[in-house]
Amino acid sequence: MLFSSDTDRRDVRHFNGPLVSVVIPAFNASRYIERTLRSAGRQTYRNLEIIVVNDGSTDDTARVVEQVALADSRIRLLSTPNRGVAAARNTGIREAAGRFVAFLDADDLWHHTKIEKQVNALNRLTPQWAAVYVLHYIINSDDEILRSCRPDVARGYIFARHLTFKYVGNGSALLVRRDVALEIGGFDSSYAAAGIGGCEDLDFELRLAARYQIEVIPERLVGYRQYPGNMSSNHLQMGRGAVEVIRRSLAANPQLPQYATRSAINATQKYAFWEFRQARNTYLSLVTIWSILKSEPSFVVRLAFEKCLRLRQHCLRLLTATAANGRDPPRLNRSKFDQETVSSSVERPEDTTQSRRHLMRLAEVDAELSSALEPVADRLGQVAQSQNLSS
Repeated sequence: MLFSSDTDRRDVRHFNGPLVSVVIPAFNASRYIERTLRSAGRQTYRNLEIIVVNDGSTDDTARVVEQVALADSRIRLLSTPNRGVAAARNTGIREAAGRFVAFLDADDLWHHTKIEKQVNALNRLTPQWAAVYVLHYIINSDDEILRSCRPDVARGYIFARHLTFKYVGNGSALLVRRDVALEIGGFDSSYAAAGIGGCEDLDFELRLAARYQIEVIPERLVGYRQYPGNMSSNHLQMGRGAVEVIRRSLAANPQLPQYATRSAINATQKYAFWEFRQARNTYLSLVTIWSILKSEPSFVVRLAFEKCLRLRQHCLRLLTATAANGRDPPRLNRSKFDQETVSSSVERPEDTTQSRRHLMRLAEVDAELSSALEPVADRLGQVAQSQNLSS
């Protein structure tokens, strides 16, 4: 069984809260899907339905899900032809019965308090607050924590800042109001159709952030798995997808001032450059670094300096390895992301004066954009109130 009787008695109060629909898109996910389902099933918030959308898998994904579902009646399996992660998520959103929808990739893990903390946060806020996200750890194939994400956070109306800083970070961190997810059109499957899938999460988040406020739980409550062969390891696709997401978002929001637009383009070009380098695509790397050079030459200077440092460190490591005379390197003792992971709050990284000024200017842009949205939000609130009174 997935749950102990002690856990069941302790968490029975959470059945009184609003239903949360957990949507798990799964394509050939048999290697990790059982661990992912256990992670969802062990949430301290128990009023869940867990919808697995089997996206045309050719392995044992469906069989594993059905086996785990024997021990947890909240798990439901839907099978569709292979159409990509965006279409699979949209199927889950349409089938969801919950007031809130939480997305979980089929190879990621959740800390057992994630949903409880997100629901508590969103329940205290007005409908203009549409979603809440958390931070994450990077984990490997054995659930071991490799590193922490950079703890940048922002709350409220964050559209201009999110274009640059991309706060949410992965598809397993977000809980959103289902009606809002439907209102903004769900996830865009055209990226996968164009062969640049992988950044559909960012596209969804930006369309959400352009119209609503977003809350944050500044704790690392997601284990985001990276390993050879998963979608995020396709660096060429991820780089091209990110550039296209930002291009579309800027085209859809011409009201953005030039400062915020330029900031978003610069940040995305830097991200794409590193992805193209990891993909060993020389042409796209050179094209991108040339664009960066024209807008921010200091970045290229720092890049060259860091390259020299890395070469020096590499030479030192070779000398050290020779001196070690063949002895085995020490094994790393990594912590695992599991039920016992300590969920500690994180602090913002140290910033320079220039970065603080940059963030402040983007926050001012968000404040201006938010004030323009307030009359619309007020009208929506009045409509919702009148509908409640008449029902």
